[in-house]
Amino acid sequence: MLRQLTVRNFALVESLDIEFDAGLTVITGESGAGKSILLHALDLVLGARADRTTVRPGASSTEVTAEFHLDGREEAREYIVQRALGDDAEPHRCLVRRVGTVAGRSRAFINGTPVNVSALQALCAPLVDVYAQNQHRSLLERPMQLKLLDDFGVPPEVTDAVRARHGDWQAQRADLAELERRMRSTRERMDLLRYQLDELGALAVAEGEVEALTQRHKRLSSATDIQFVVGTHAETLDEQLLSQLSRIHADLEDIDDDHAALKAARQHMDAGRIEAEEGLSALRAYFEAVPVDPGALKEAEERLEAIHDAARKHRVSAAGLAAHAKEVARELESLEVDETRLQNLRQTCEASEQEYRDAAAKLSDTRAVAARNFEKAVTSALAELGFGQASLSVEFTPAENERGLETVDFLFTASPRYPPGLLGAIASGGELARISLAVCVVAAAHSDLPCLVLDEADVGIGGTTADVLGRMLRRLAEHTQVICVTHAPQVAALGNAHLRVTKTSTDDTVIEVLDDPERVDELARMLAGQQITSETRAYAQTLLAGGQPS
Repeated sequence: MLRQLTVRNFALVESLDIEFDAGLTVITGESGAGKSILLHALDLVLGARADRTTVRPGASSTEVTAEFHLDGREEAREYIVQRALGDDAEPHRCLVRRVGTVAGRSRAFINGTPVNVSALQALCAPLVDVYAQNQHRSLLERPMQLKLLDDFGVPPEVTDAVRARHGDWQAQRADLAELERRMRSTRERMDLLRYQLDELGALAVAEGEVEALTQRHKRLSSATDIQFVVGTHAETLDEQLLSQLSRIHADLEDIDDDHAALKAARQHMDAGRIEAEEGLSALRAYFEAVPVDPGALKEAEERLEAIHDAARKHRVSAAGLAAHAKEVARELESLEVDETRLQNLRQTCEASEQEYRDAAAKLSDTRAVAARNFEKAVTSALAELGFGQASLSVEFTPAENERGLETVDFLFTASPRYPPGLLGAIASGGELARISLAVCVVAAAHSDLPCLVLDEADVGIGGTTADVLGRMLRRLAEHTQVICVTHAPQVAALGNAHLRVTKTSTDDTVIEVLDDPERVDELARMLAGQQITSETRAYAQTLLAGGQPS
């Protein structure tokens, strides 16, 4: 709740220090005294636009500080913790300060740390709601209207289930989108790999084939020359060397001598003849193994050319082409696994979407029932506030998010003769303040409402209806802090605390806290103006006594 508001040099205010308590705080004062200045100062610290007109004449700057107590305000506390803006000594306290200059510039602070205005607005949005002429905050916003409806009549586990299912679905959608993005480029790679694999498969290069084929090609391409050389030497060996060795062997055998050297010569010559005969046999075998075959040569040349072309295309060596084909097959297989994962993730995502839609459909059914009860309760509260023929209705509009399959609009009509319309479009400032009050009273028992600030919600009403409005505010204040600027004594008498705004002889605005005798005087003034009589004072005492808890 709002604990304290400190104002320095703001408009007609030189210095104000106001403490607020829980419950209903009423603010009264004569017309023109400056009651709205307090709301304008509060609005500045909540993030409203600052301009030079907010600076007190003669001052160089203005400063407004609000102290909030954050018990039960987890959203605000989490915001502060995440941005390291907390006060470790008093973690439940938050000081928000705004400084504006005559040059029209402003600075904002949270617990002494400079922040931008958007940070101020984000922090304060769940802390204070202001309902004033032409200024209405969250009640006109769809998210808040949906929250109030859900708090009123939808079990938390139903909304929690939808939020969880939506979170799972969206996480899987993000994973799927990322995988699909990757797979778009991967598919191009897969198409290339499949083409390469088909090409390499058609070529079907075996391990070691290139080496063997190269050797065969070399032999075939040199076959004529080889045969000429081998044939020539084989013929020479056969016709000359062997015959000569044979004659030498015969001549040595004819010599009749036992000399050892001769015997050795005979043996070597005989062995040479035998070796030459075996060499000739081998040459003839080799000659037969190297036939001249133009067809085989052409076939080998074409095969080698195809292999080398493929090797250049794939940027590998000819000898490494077989290994490269295996690597292409392995890469393609790994990418096909991703394709399978993509299909599985699509199926999982579709299942998650269906789970979300099933949970959201249940939520929609529950909301439809809650909406009818909510409409009845608010319409009844409107009747208490003098809107005899008015009614509030809830209109659903299709949507799709973590909060379900619809959003809502609160529609209002002052009479069955007129079609309902959006609150902000058809209700005046005072009407909207009272409509907001009716909604808040209905919602208060179920929702964690912010501090509510109402400016002249009693415009145009009086008597019994003003008393009803005051008691409704008092009832609402049992659940949340309420600050109300009022001209109705019936409302003022019901406040737990009473602030009076007055203007000094120098046109300065002053706000003071009233005790019971002073409240009687103020209520009497509100009842009778400046002509206070004993009767109006007695009635004021009666109002004050009737407004206090028994």
